[in-house]
Amino acid sequence: MTQANNAKIPVTIVTGFLGSGKTTLLRHILGNAEGRRIAVIVNEFGELGIDGEILRGCGIGCDEEGNERAGALYELANGCVCCTVQEEFLPVMQQLAERRGELDAVLIETSGLALPKPLVQAFQWPDIANIFTVDSVVTVVDGPAAASGQFAENPQAVDEARRADPNLDHESPLHELFEDQLSAADLVVLNKTDLMDDAARAKVEALVREELPPEVKIVAATEGRLPLALLLGQGREAEATIHLRESHHDHEEDHDHDEFDSLVIELPPVDRDSLLAVLGQLVEQHTIYRVKGFVAIPGKPMRLLVQGVGRRFDHHFDRRWRDGEAQRTRLVFIGEDLDEAMLRKTLEEVSAVAA
Repeated sequence: MTQANNAKIPVTIVTGFLGSGKTTLLRHILGNAEGRRIAVIVNEFGELGIDGEILRGCGIGCDEEGNERAGALYELANGCVCCTVQEEFLPVMQQLAERRGELDAVLIETSGLALPKPLVQAFQWPDIANIFTVDSVVTVVDGPAAASGQFAENPQAVDEARRADPNLDHESPLHELFEDQLSAADLVVLNKTDLMDDAARAKVEALVREELPPEVKIVAATEGRLPLALLLGQGREAEATIHLRESHHDHEEDHDHDEFDSLVIELPPVDRDSLLAVLGQLVEQHTIYRVKGFVAIPGKPMRLLVQGVGRRFDHHFDRRWRDGEAQRTRLVFIGEDLDEAMLRKTLEEVSAVAA
């Protein structure tokens, strides 16, 4: 199934809000690749390569013995793809271009805070335009989060006000980002539908549909499990039409994410139940959108993977601590106006309980 040398390599860009299930979707694609040779580019947000660790833990980019293959998994260490493409994205794509005879497709997972449009536009650069094409942009939506009004206190009211007054600029940054990720989509995956009732699903589908042209489909999924024929091979050549898709940031010369804070807190081993209880309280009391990290539990040979979006926290033991690996707790917090000193003090009290 190797890509012909004279054909462009199709690139599928997977975007979506924090914790929507992008990594799970990638796992599903790669776990059902059926012989396709797929390169993966994983973008990171924060100071830790947590998502890359999760991917490696699933065997992605590894040989049959579980050892990493050089060049099989690319991690862009800085912020969002659209801010780093000129510094890191182009060299990575050039490396992949040199291996075009070995590849059938490329998957790019963007940061949960990334704007997808600039990344799609990057495929117009002469260095890569003749080698790659954006097969499609797949936007993953966290159904329960959207249903609970994650992006605005009252998303419907905000949307109505925006339509009534085009000069109105009172949307939260999160809602603007949500809309921009939808504006670039060729396919929308409404994820985690197993956690929604029919009314919530209908509400989110209506909210999403307002931001999409009629030809863009919304498909429901649980843990990203969809036929690969639906996800890959769409042939949209999105880079050729991306300029027609309006976004909130079209007229900005530059952009940043100053409205978002990202910080990392390291701790010694902590009590699991106490930590989860405190994290739940912090999310209730502060503007924290995402928590993710690895936790060391006293007396446990396995490390605990913790991921939280809004008020929901998932956790499981993902692997044993390696020989010589420091058994430390490392958490990334993403939110607005985060008080690092307060967060650190509160969490250190949890570690004291464990001691």
